[in-house]
This record gives sequence, structure tokens and C-alpha cells, in this order.
Amino acid sequence: MDPVGSIVTHIQALSAQLDELATFLKRSQKLIRSESTRLFSALPQLDPSIHSLGYLFILDAYTSDPNTKERANEVVPVIARFLRTCSANQIRLAPEKFVAISKRLKELVMLLQSPIRGVAPLLNAIRKLQSSAEHFTVLHPEFLLLCLSAKCYKSGLSILEDDIYEVDNLKDLLLYGYYGGMICIGMKRFRNAFDLLHNVITAPMNNLSAIAIEAYKKYILVSLIHLGQLMPDFPRYTSFVARKNLKSFAQPYLALALAYGNGELTELEKCVHKYHESFEKDNNFGLVKQVISSTYKRNIQRLTKTYLTLSLQDIASRVHLHSAKEAEMRVLQMIQDGEIFATINQKHGMVTFLEDPEQYKSCEMIERIDSSIQRIMLMSKKLTATNEALSRDRAYLSRAGKDGRPDFDDYDPAPRNFM
Repeated sequence: MDPVGSIVTHIQALSAQLDELATFLKRSQKLIRSESTRLFSALPQLDPSIHSLGYLFILDAYTSDPNTKERANEVVPVIARFLRTCSANQIRLAPEKFVAISKRLKELVMLLQSPIRGVAPLLNAIRKLQSSAEHFTVLHPEFLLLCLSAKCYKSGLSILEDDIYEVDNLKDLLLYGYYGGMICIGMKRFRNAFDLLHNVITAPMNNLSAIAIEAYKKYILVSLIHLGQLMPDFPRYTSFVARKNLKSFAQPYLALALAYGNGELTELEKCVHKYHESFEKDNNFGLVKQVISSTYKRNIQRLTKTYLTLSLQDIASRVHLHSAKEAEMRVLQMIQDGEIFATINQKHGMVTFLEDPEQYKSCEMIERIDSSIQRIMLMSKKLTATNEALSRDRAYLSRAGKDGRPDFDDYDPAPRNFM
């Protein structure tokens, strides 16, 4: 019998007997590789939802050679359909090949300069590979990179909102935090970006990585926008390598943080001008401009601590804006974003600052609080279970060199939001 026909027949016949099929496919890998072109042409004889494992072996063999744009245009729709329709139970019998195919899709759509074509299929791949939504896979950072390239930030948020508890590879987790931080910056979710970048720079590391360095630069800028300051020291649980070396790679950013802390716009602008080339080289100048913009916000917020009423012209003068109209636009935007509480009398050009109107007693607020409490309780149970498991793990206790009890000095102090 023709070898291609034999392989297709075996896949069709054994797809209900997956163990036998997996054995056959592994034993036939050399033949599948040598006949990959003909087997790819025979794929219409197979249903990717029923014959997923065999389909996967053929796709892996056909796409393992260097790909051209012509081949990419041919293969991308086939891989996308496979990732959308394949059986999760079958592909988990060959996870390394499934990961390889998914990464190859990312490479192919990037080759075609059309990253958006890979976003939905790669999200499907992640969900098929995951044992639960809490499972972090090697495809998470690949997906986030595609979302960044395609500017599909909302799609990236769909996995960033998952609570991750199962992690296999630290480097992939660092990339996840870095790319995730960039997506949150793109969505102006600076609190989430701060948390993700913070996780990158405080992760255990024996050697300083380029990922950690770039994350630290963005972390400084996001800290200024989100908190209005940069915390002076790293948490105690930060690795020695990071605490010792990170600052030396981010001197322009630390200088910017120092100038920002002084609250003087002219000094801040001088610093930006001095290190303009460094910020541009790091592709961070857009974020630096948001830092400058946040200075105006911080200065306006400071005024709410001192004054009950101010004219728009006074606000413009005190925070160094060009006109009362610009002050009005900034105040309106801050009111809309919930950053201050105020009313504007446009007839007289006056702003009245108000107290926070939230009384925390509406049905919507009660539901939000209840949801947060439920999530915290679930997280507490998981942490307790993890702690109990570690307390019985001799290898962990031997390496940790302690009795497993937490040292509360190792945790972050709650950052204060200076305004």
C-alpha cells in the first residue's frame, strides 16, 4: 500500500484508540517527515476535530522546515482551523508538538506582517492546552506578544485577568509579566501594569536578564504615573542580583524619578531633554510624555488638599499650564476619570472641589465588595494548601533553610499614594 494512504488509514481507524494511535505515530515519525508534503495534501481526508492527533503530527512535520511567505499563506488558515476545532484530549497526548505548531503560527503571521490573524487561534490554543484557567502555559507570552504587535490589547486582557497558580517555566513568566505590563500600559491600566512589572523585577533570578532590565525601566515610569513616586528600596524578597545591579542599568530613569519627586515641571523637562536619546532608544519616550502629563494631574490633585474653590486661571498659573482653557480640559478629564471630585462653573470660570461622593452602600458597590471577598477567600484557601504542601516538602525545607514559617518583614509595605 502507498505509505501516505497507509498513514491516513491508520489515523482514521485508530482515532478512537488514542494510545495505540500515539504509539503508531511516534513510531512513524521519520516516514511522516519524509512524506510530509503528500500528507499535507491528504489532510482534507481527515477531520481535525476527530483525527486531531494524526492531524497534529502531519502539520508539525510539514511546517518544521523554513517557511516562505507563499507557504505561510497556504498553511496559516489550516493551522488556524486546526487550533479552533481540535480535541483538547487528543492534543495533550503530544503537547510539545502542539506548542511547536502554535508557536509556528505566530512566526508565520509575523512573517506575513499580519499578526492579527494569529490572535484568536492562539487564544484557542491556550485554552485547549490549559488544564484549568489557573494554568500558565508556554503559549501565554507568545499570545501577548501577538496582541501587542496587532494592537489587540483587549484580547490580551482576556488572559491577564486569569489568576495564575500553576507555573512551569520562570523565563516564560517573566515575558508574560513584561508583555502583560505593556498591554496594560496601552490600555492605561497603570495599576495592573505596575503589579505585572513588579512581579518581573522581584522574581527569583540567578543572573540579571534583559527582560528584567527593560521591565525595571518601565516599572519606574509606571510607578510615577500610578503612585506619584518610586519606592526607594526593593522588597526584601527581591533577588540579590536584581537589588545589586538593576539600578545601574536605569540611571536616566532614576534621575527622572528624582526630578519628578521635586514637583518642579521645569526641572522635569530639563531631565527629559538631557536623556531624550536614551528614552527614545528604549522605545519609552511615549511613556515618559505620560509621566510629564501626570505631573499636571498630581499638582492639580494637591490643590484639592488646600483649596475649596479656585478659578481656572489660578489653576493654570499654579500648575504651569498655558491657559485657563487647558486647565478646564484637564480638570474635566480628571473628573471623568474619577481622579478628583469637582464642579466647574463655566460662566464665572470657577472650580469647586468636592469630597468623594461614594458612600459604599449601593447595591452595585455591595456586589463588588462581596465579589472581592469571595476571591480573597478562594486565594487564601489556595495559599494555605500550598503552604501546607511546602511545609511537608523535605527538598524545599532543606533548600530554604528555615522551618517554612513566613517572615512578615519579607513582604511589601503598603505603598502610599502621595498626591
